[in-house]
Amino acid sequence: MAIGSRSSLPLVMRDTRAWQFQVWASFGIAVFLCAVGLAWLPGQALDRAFMVMGYVFCLSTVFVLSKAVRDQQKARLGGEPEAPMWRLVVWGGFAVAMGLTGWGLLRMDINETYKAYLGVSWLYLVTSAFTLAKTLRDRHEADLIEKTRTPVAEEN
Repeated sequence: MAIGSRSSLPLVMRDTRAWQFQVWASFGIAVFLCAVGLAWLPGQALDRAFMVMGYVFCLSTVFVLSKAVRDQQKARLGGEPEAPMWRLVVWGGFAVAMGLTGWGLLRMDINETYKAYLGVSWLYLVTSAFTLAKTLRDRHEADLIEKTRTPVAEEN
């Protein structure tokens, strides 16, 4: 085959619209379930504030961790060095966010069923956020590949 033929171009894989809808719907449902649980959280306002901060902290560290893992893979494939201590900061932040939120949830003096609801909705939020982050990153990378493609002249 000639250089620059269609077979030498990178294959662009895109998620289906159904998958994208399911990912966004799942994330939206998780946010809604967490918001409902936190809005009607019995107890003191300080407990509610702590838990809201914990959920937001977990959510932000999920997106940072997702990006860091993907960037690490890309750097490894390109032979680039990783920023010193970055992996420790990212994984440490995620562990602290998850640990403090879990600790706060376990130590609260509320009904065990309510704790279970908050715990399951929290884990659902975290897992759906990882899936959303991957879907968004995949779409971004596919867009970049398509932008860098040069039109190939048809061979006669």
